[in-house]
Amino acid sequence: MNGGAVWRASRAAVKRRRVQTIVIGLVVFCSTTTVLLALAVISAARAPFDDAFGAQRGAHVVAAFDAGRASAEQLAATAHRPGVEAAAGPFDQAVVEIPTDWVGNPPGPLNLVGRADPGGPVDRVELLSGRWAAAPGEVVLDSPFGGAAPSQLGKPITTSTGLKLTVVGFANSMSRSAGGWVTPGQAADLQPTGRQMLYRFADADTAQQVTASLGTATEGLPADALTSAQSYLVLKQAFSAGADAYLPLMTVFGVLGLVVAVLIVGNVVSGAVVSGYRHIGVLKSIGFTPRQVVTVYLTMVSVPAAVGTVLGTAAGWAAAHPILRTAFSGIMTGVAVIEPAGWLPAATLAGVPLLVALAALAPASRAHRLSAAQAISAGSAPRTGRGLKVQRWLSGTRLPRAVSLGLGQPFARPARTALTMAAIVLGVVTVTVTTGVSSTLARTMAPTDGSTHINVKTAHFGGNRTAPRLTPAQTEAMLRATPGAAAVVTRGLVQVGLVGYGRPVFGDFYGGDDIGSSRWLRVVDGHPPTGPNEVAAGPAFLDQRGLKVGDRLTLDLEGRHLTVTIVGKDIEGNANAITSNDATRAALTDDPHHVEYDVRLAAGADTAAYRKAVTDADPSLTPSVVESHMDAGTVAIKSFTTTFTVLLSVVAALGVFNTLLLTIRERRRDLGMLKSIGMTPRQVVTMTITSVAWQGALSGVIGIPVGILAHRLIVENVRIIAFTEDSIDVWGAPLLVGLALAGVVIAVLGALVPARSAARLSIAEVLHNE
Repeated sequence: MNGGAVWRASRAAVKRRRVQTIVIGLVVFCSTTTVLLALAVISAARAPFDDAFGAQRGAHVVAAFDAGRASAEQLAATAHRPGVEAAAGPFDQAVVEIPTDWVGNPPGPLNLVGRADPGGPVDRVELLSGRWAAAPGEVVLDSPFGGAAPSQLGKPITTSTGLKLTVVGFANSMSRSAGGWVTPGQAADLQPTGRQMLYRFADADTAQQVTASLGTATEGLPADALTSAQSYLVLKQAFSAGADAYLPLMTVFGVLGLVVAVLIVGNVVSGAVVSGYRHIGVLKSIGFTPRQVVTVYLTMVSVPAAVGTVLGTAAGWAAAHPILRTAFSGIMTGVAVIEPAGWLPAATLAGVPLLVALAALAPASRAHRLSAAQAISAGSAPRTGRGLKVQRWLSGTRLPRAVSLGLGQPFARPARTALTMAAIVLGVVTVTVTTGVSSTLARTMAPTDGSTHINVKTAHFGGNRTAPRLTPAQTEAMLRATPGAAAVVTRGLVQVGLVGYGRPVFGDFYGGDDIGSSRWLRVVDGHPPTGPNEVAAGPAFLDQRGLKVGDRLTLDLEGRHLTVTIVGKDIEGNANAITSNDATRAALTDDPHHVEYDVRLAAGADTAAYRKAVTDADPSLTPSVVESHMDAGTVAIKSFTTTFTVLLSVVAALGVFNTLLLTIRERRRDLGMLKSIGMTPRQVVTMTITSVAWQGALSGVIGIPVGILAHRLIVENVRIIAFTEDSIDVWGAPLLVGLALAGVVIAVLGALVPARSAARLSIAEVLHNE
């Protein structure tokens, strides 16, 4: 028997079993899409940073030294210490204060470094637009998000001392070595108090190696000469923090997708072999060898699997780009190219069909062992065993006959039933995880006081170009005096320096009425920063700097230093932002720089009337009703969970669908006999649905606890949000009852079409074929 005959037999099997072919293709399509998306986020978490950092010869450490304690000659000598692979500097470094909004940034400090050119052995700054500073009065600004902002070229920046600097270029340093660069002569004129050295070390894979290498390089320098040292490992962690937040989610769903695909494909092939015993016997009787029979069945699976893999890879690849943009949104990506790894399509195209073939190999091997006579007789012999005993026992109960037959039917094929239930269990796990994550996010982000809030943005923050009529103090007084207002909280935004850290951070300073209960201050550990010299920060800020509640920081603004205590961890927050209050801000600057206001309305207040009164008083203000607080990250998480739940629930329902089709095909003779003695089509539907409904109910009992554990694993490892125990424990009785029905719903949805097909079987046609 030649290969052509094997191929013709395989092709005929694919055509004859159209429904199974479609089921396999859809299952593999959904699973491939899920797996590729999961791998895309996992692979993108660090590789883009490594590539861009290596291309720029990024600094393993950006070190700042006190110019009064270490001379330029002493610092230059550190470049030749053991373990130093390359070094650049020393560069003069000065911090200037910008008292007004500048190039899309709020007031605050700007760290300027004097460099003659962007190249060098370390930290090769990439020019994004414009040119490098070549004369006094020119500045090139760092663009940490990778935006070149060419429209801002030529704009002036005025420091608190009256010095005007013209923006001549935008550049990016993956090392985050400066906020801007000027000529060395300009830097010297700024009376720098610091000097910068950029190091690359031979050993810098771990934090311990970086610390040890820096210690060797700076050994022998005067005491306290080193004022700050920024490790590239912190930047790498910050870069991948957004994607890392999604890794538990994507990993769980990726694993679920693979496992469900293996279970259902194995179930499909096993059922195809069992229901095709007679076909196997015929093939062997006309000369097909056992190996050729196995090849026929593997080909029958591999053809739709290959098609599903190709389509799933294309769909996953298309969806990966927007998902990665969402995962990395708001992160200082610099010039790193955030896109799916190029090897992913090749991996799924090669790996998924191989996995499917391996899943099919075990059931297909049954066809290898059967002789022609055994296969033909097995295809028509009546079934015996425990399944028949269970059915006889159930027939003696008071249950309706259609129900008892349905309950006993799965026991005739226990292995197939186990595989089908496993797929339903995983579907229930998926639904439970999605429901839990969505409920946790809704409970965390929704306003907690039950009141209506109006968010009022000022002109320079809300995009309104109308000139303001009122001063910040007058605006606050107007908002409080307008009928309907119960409380007003102000938000001021400035940039503040952190002593010992290379770059400034955004400071949100709140004032007004009872800021401790404001929707803006949501603290999960400690307490809101309502007292002087108190700050709070989000989990990303604390994690990336190795800080915790109770630690102290020193803020620097306009030459004033203020030591503050971290008294609370916010539910969420920018990795480069802290929150505090007006009393703390007043110790640093006299300008509150209000950018928005939170107005809590009194019960029964007219929302539309209040908003109209605000815009009438000052058209530059933009008031809007706060529905809920849901940022891009939380929206993305909900979108991911919903998408994967739909995909995997469809896959699980397809598993049920396929199982029942195989069962109906095997029991055509039995169904014909039952109909011939009076079973109605409605009773056939009842029997068929009952056969899977109890499996769905039992799957719910098994799957819900697993889903609850997976939900906790995910939310406790989403590093962009710190959830409270109250927001994690969302499993009330009504929700659990609803989830208990999820398995039944998945099973019944998969059973509807086969049940109707069984009900429409003609008695004469079935018995005639037999």
